[in-house]
Amino acid sequence: MLLDPAFLRLWTGNTASGLATWAMPFILGLAVLDGSLTAVGLGLTLATRTAGFLVALPLGGLFADRFSRRSVVLWAGLTAAVATPVVAVGVSTSTIALAAAAAVFVGAGQGACRPAFQALTAEVVDGPRRQRANAALTISVRVTTLVAPALTALLSTLLGTSALLLVTAAAWAVAALAPPKGAPTQPVAAVSERRWSPVADFAEGLREARRHTWFLAGLGALTAVIAAGYSATNVLLPVVSRDTFGTEAVLAGAMTAYTAGALVGAVLIGRWRPAAQGWAALAGLALYGFAPLSLLFPVSPWTVVAAYVLAGIGIELFNVPWFTAAQREVAPDKLARVSSLDFLFSYGLAPVGLALIAPATQAFGAEAVLVVCAVLCFLGPGAAALAPGAKHFGAGTGQSSRTT
Repeated sequence: MLLDPAFLRLWTGNTASGLATWAMPFILGLAVLDGSLTAVGLGLTLATRTAGFLVALPLGGLFADRFSRRSVVLWAGLTAAVATPVVAVGVSTSTIALAAAAAVFVGAGQGACRPAFQALTAEVVDGPRRQRANAALTISVRVTTLVAPALTALLSTLLGTSALLLVTAAAWAVAALAPPKGAPTQPVAAVSERRWSPVADFAEGLREARRHTWFLAGLGALTAVIAAGYSATNVLLPVVSRDTFGTEAVLAGAMTAYTAGALVGAVLIGRWRPAAQGWAALAGLALYGFAPLSLLFPVSPWTVVAAYVLAGIGIELFNVPWFTAAQREVAPDKLARVSSLDFLFSYGLAPVGLALIAPATQAFGAEAVLVVCAVLCFLGPGAAALAPGAKHFGAGTGQSSRTT
């Protein structure tokens, strides 16, 4: 796929946006360690960035379906690139409000990019190659997750926090400028003749999502896994690592194993085409249930590590076919709006799960919370598999069922 110049430009832009998105919280954490930012300032800055992200997701979907997807990526990336230096100024001057306000715009750029990149992929890559393309995009994200911590820590010995943030601003600029133009989903004249109503356009995107029962069922399963399983393991894994095994090495090993497993899963699904792709993807998603289960019965550290490898493999066995199916089945002129709903519900509700896990653990105990989360991870995908169209994530043998 990387031999295709157009896809290489798309891959470069998407990778740069992923790197910039991941790096900012890590760099701000380093700022807390060196005393240039308080813990309160860190929390406020990250919270406002998340708020900007969640608000921009549906807006990005609306704009990307109304205007050029390439233009939305351009302006969203440039917004984040311009706002990031303001965050750097705010951190260096300890002006929390300044950094937080700028983080809103960084989050807005990040949020608007996500659905636009998904829709732009469908414009740049033809149908038969999209699964490999989505796998290649996922692999870049996972490699970044593995390599970036060490690289950022190394750069921090040479550069200060403000300089590191400027590096992420440059990454956002690459994300804005690198992607190519895609084939338009509909004639420009047809778009310009429609009176634009954000509420009506958003409702149209909701109707398109509701038309695909398999999509709603799969989104519900993904939301359950992320809000319950992912949140529980993120909150309770450090506790189990410390209290049960007496070392932070289990925490580090499990998180590394998850990323490595996801990398393996992305490579595998880039080539593998199961006959019942939807069911295979949902089975992969259900593998995340072994992560909270391993914390419930921590026989050995290797049990936890193995469970996280399985969870990582499974999440990409789901993600890549899921994105590919949406690009195939959803009406092209509504794809960005439907993709924004995907990110809004699945990842947008994750903070709710994170906020509820600790109180639930105090009220009912860690074991009860882990049991419930594991059951939800297994039952959610299982229930979704019963939905019409779930077997293939669409119509029959994968032929598109969308209307044009």
